[in-house]
Amino acid sequence: MSQHSQFALLGTRRFLPFFITQLLGAFNDNIFKQSLILAILYHLSVSGDRNLLVNLCALLFILPFFLFSALGGQFGEKFNKDALMRGLKLAEIVIMLVGAAGFLLGSLTLLFIALFAMGTHSALFGPVKYSILPQSLREDELVGGNALVEMGTFLAILAGTIGAGVLMSRASFAPGVAVAVVLVATCGYLASRGIPRAAAALPNLQLDWNIFKQSWSILRLGLGQRPAVSRSLVGNSWFWFLGAVYLTQIPTYAKELLHGDESVVTLILTVFSVGIALGSMLCEKLSGKKVEIGLVPFGSIGLSLFGILLWWHSGGFPAADAPYTWLGVLEQPQSWAVLLDILGIGIFGGFYIVPLYALIQARTEEDKRARVIAANNILNALFMVVAAIVSILLLSVAGLSIPELFLVLSLMNVAVNVYIFKIVPEFTMRFLVWLLSHSMYRVDHRNLEAIPDEGPAVLVCNHVSFVDALLIAGSIRRPVRFVMYYKIFQIPVLNFIFRTAGAVPIAARHEDERIYEEAFAKVAEYLKEGEVVCIFPEGKLTADGEMNEFRGGVERIIEETPVPVIPMALQGLWGSFFSRDPGKGLFRRFWSRVSLVAGQPLAPEVAGRERLQALVADLRGNAR
Repeated sequence: MSQHSQFALLGTRRFLPFFITQLLGAFNDNIFKQSLILAILYHLSVSGDRNLLVNLCALLFILPFFLFSALGGQFGEKFNKDALMRGLKLAEIVIMLVGAAGFLLGSLTLLFIALFAMGTHSALFGPVKYSILPQSLREDELVGGNALVEMGTFLAILAGTIGAGVLMSRASFAPGVAVAVVLVATCGYLASRGIPRAAAALPNLQLDWNIFKQSWSILRLGLGQRPAVSRSLVGNSWFWFLGAVYLTQIPTYAKELLHGDESVVTLILTVFSVGIALGSMLCEKLSGKKVEIGLVPFGSIGLSLFGILLWWHSGGFPAADAPYTWLGVLEQPQSWAVLLDILGIGIFGGFYIVPLYALIQARTEEDKRARVIAANNILNALFMVVAAIVSILLLSVAGLSIPELFLVLSLMNVAVNVYIFKIVPEFTMRFLVWLLSHSMYRVDHRNLEAIPDEGPAVLVCNHVSFVDALLIAGSIRRPVRFVMYYKIFQIPVLNFIFRTAGAVPIAARHEDERIYEEAFAKVAEYLKEGEVVCIFPEGKLTADGEMNEFRGGVERIIEETPVPVIPMALQGLWGSFFSRDPGKGLFRRFWSRVSLVAGQPLAPEVAGRERLQALVADLRGNAR
């Protein structure tokens, strides 16, 4: 497994031009949109309700996601992704020229046309933006690449929002905004010219221009994927529901609860965006460079916890004769708790969203990926609209305060994610595995790249503790099907994990011949389906730290389904709480370092049990 840093991707041509292109797009979206909102509120001569016009801006930008995401999904499958991105970036220049004219002429009509067109641009760009990553990156780079994209997106949103405020603070704002949006669009196009070729996944796809029919069809396609993918779409959209509520309420929260001015809004947005960026960056470290969906429940717990804490810390902020500046807010001790809560929401939001995006990309077939991401964009837009409606109902009809809204939101987050994790217990299983491998143990990995990324294989390993399977599962990028003694399989709590992971219980022939034969049949089925199966050929846990003799079951498996065999060894588990060491204790060797070492694959015809035992023993060495 590569040990590169995710930031190393920024030095590669296959990622950097794309990263700059999408970052500048998000930056320009927010400069233009925020400048338009500020122009309506403070500068343009308009007839009618200014607040209504601001809400119309939100509608005009989000409506294209309903209308054109399905078309964007089709484009992303049919056309070369690099060429499509360049075409969209060229269109952005034209759109921004219209927007620039709107600012220079003070024409609200031109500005609204440009805003709708930018929403359309983003709706078409989104599917290709996320579907190109699995084509450009290796599997062990996918989490890091998504983390960089999410970090860049949120920092671009923040920078665009702040930049718009700076540009609009000038008396003669129009020329500055006009030049800025056209210049950024031009830079985005120039960056897109460096994106390497990314072939079309489905070049013969017949485009369906009936956007309503296609939107429904693509939604059905997305939600009809395997449960892990379809519920990830729901979880992803739920995150945008949460984000829409928080981001919409931040200005009012800063004004009414913290008694601050505009700079306090910027401070909170900065802390929130930095939190998202930090959480996104930490994902690769915490996931071991693989798609680790165990982080999703971890992120969900943090979102609810810090949301509840934000409600708890929001009362009784002292008022002042004049609104606080951001420095004035920082002088109040209570503000630090509030800002830490917002930072926590951002960090755990990063833990939540990055693995979901990576899972959707990794587990969706290439010729459907762009359309599934288009379905995700449609759902995101729908959830954000529902978020606005729910906020109105809870604040205006139910009469809740903004902190109480945050509390309700946190409790809703618990309910939504319990539903998701119940439907797809793999999330919970992976969380428990991840928690174990990052709490009681520190697991080092060596030579795990010997395990093939695709195709069937048998892993053989020594058996030291009751959690061997969990530690191996938490270390390997691919799902692993374990063959284990049926009495270990039946251990409470662990049984849930083993069943969810598709483990195969086995008994000795003299104990239960039915279980024995069913186990071999199931292993053969897994291998024929291209799965990785792990067995512990000793057939039982070591009672003294030394390896037991390998039994013949491994030879029968390989004889019935000849596949490559990879010897592995666990080091350092003997004496830990889950081993059979008589001198063990809960805190003895707590947070101890253990290692998982893989050898080179063996051809099935030379993988006899005696040779495998010798290889595993060599890999283990003297480290019991």
